[in-house]
Amino acid sequence: MKIDIKVPEVGESVREAVLAEWYARSGDRVRKDQILFLLETDKVTLEISAEADGILEILVPTGETVSIGAVVGTLETTAEGAKTVPGDTGKRETTKEMGEAAPPPPKPERKLEPPAVPHEGKEPPSESKSDHTMPPSVRKLVEEKGIDPSRISGTGPGGRLTRGDVLLYLEESSPASEAAEAPAPLPEQPSAETGKTRPLQPRDAEPGSGLPEESTSRKPMTPIRRRIAERLLEARQNTAMLTTFNEIDMTRVKELRSRFQDDFKARHGISLGIMSFFIKAALAALKEIPEVNAFIEGQDIVYHHYYHVGVAIGGERGLVVPVIRHADRLGFAQLEQAIVDFVKKIQENRLQLSDLEGGTFTISNGGVFGSLLSTPILNTPQSGILGLHKMEDRPVVMDGQIVIRPMMYVAFSYDHRLIDGREAVTFLKRIKEGVEHPERLMLEI
Repeated sequence: MKIDIKVPEVGESVREAVLAEWYARSGDRVRKDQILFLLETDKVTLEISAEADGILEILVPTGETVSIGAVVGTLETTAEGAKTVPGDTGKRETTKEMGEAAPPPPKPERKLEPPAVPHEGKEPPSESKSDHTMPPSVRKLVEEKGIDPSRISGTGPGGRLTRGDVLLYLEESSPASEAAEAPAPLPEQPSAETGKTRPLQPRDAEPGSGLPEESTSRKPMTPIRRRIAERLLEARQNTAMLTTFNEIDMTRVKELRSRFQDDFKARHGISLGIMSFFIKAALAALKEIPEVNAFIEGQDIVYHHYYHVGVAIGGERGLVVPVIRHADRLGFAQLEQAIVDFVKKIQENRLQLSDLEGGTFTISNGGVFGSLLSTPILNTPQSGILGLHKMEDRPVVMDGQIVIRPMMYVAFSYDHRLIDGREAVTFLKRIKEGVEHPERLMLEI
């Protein structure tokens, strides 16, 4: 019996998607719940699993745009085709439909490449983790870094490794002095035969220059990147956006985190970050300046009497803003847990459209990438967005003395059609007061 593999419904507003990547090949024997392919829409990416054991037949190749409900492949689930004989050593049974045709050759084992520069005291990579426990993007990262996946504990479904697991392992186990960058791959060039990109060949470079000779490459924008571009352009064209700045002394937050981090983690099972402090401070400011939690619709101002805070998170395919609903009802630990859960969903391509809808205010932390100062663009139709930046020690004057303090620049972009300068400055000052004196957040004063 054959089961059609269809593109699932992912949201009322989504009518088509791009089949970004197949994780198996035609003729491969797959298991129930094994990830088959990656689906990319203009808002989220999703991994689609097999409904049953069977032999895969691919009908739509990678890179094609498909409609919701379209059949992209089939699974042959007959008893002979879907199950492996006990003690099977690699031979495949053939179904009646396949006749006496020879079975497709087994998928060659993927071996990890050794690191570019051997690391003293480290064992060579092994193949103890199967391909099924590592999505392609994670497998590629493991191969590039030349690390042994068996040393890493997977936090994804069924013990699968996620990109975050690998990056955390590298951060915790590899000193900076050991980091050895592999030679950068040559840029890609369009192929005359297929129109697709191909790696730039050495002959394309000017002899002796070490640089490509006027080489370019072209590839289509992904649906998510197109959607990001549309929304950013819409925000610039349809709002009167203005940004105000301030700086915050992070001393008290650092002291609280250092003093109570162990107890907080022991009790709640999660680390205390800085984002929960800013969310709490923003909630207090939103309640004082309700226009920031509102938006313009035609000739009306629509006020929200609830607080759904979006937190911008960078993924492999672009920036997404999952929403923490009714953030004002949550404590510090619940806010931190919500952020961690969203990060895992993004890494594992499990983010749903419902996770992205309904936000009333957004916070974006460019400091995690090293940004010192920037002007965030509104996440329309919202009227305000708070931008956080890198925390660094700087000399400041306090009580007539020059002292060193951990300081952070913050930026508040807002729609000037709805929010006046006085309200915008007051809003940012309230956030500054809340973070510099976190006791006010805890006492709600």
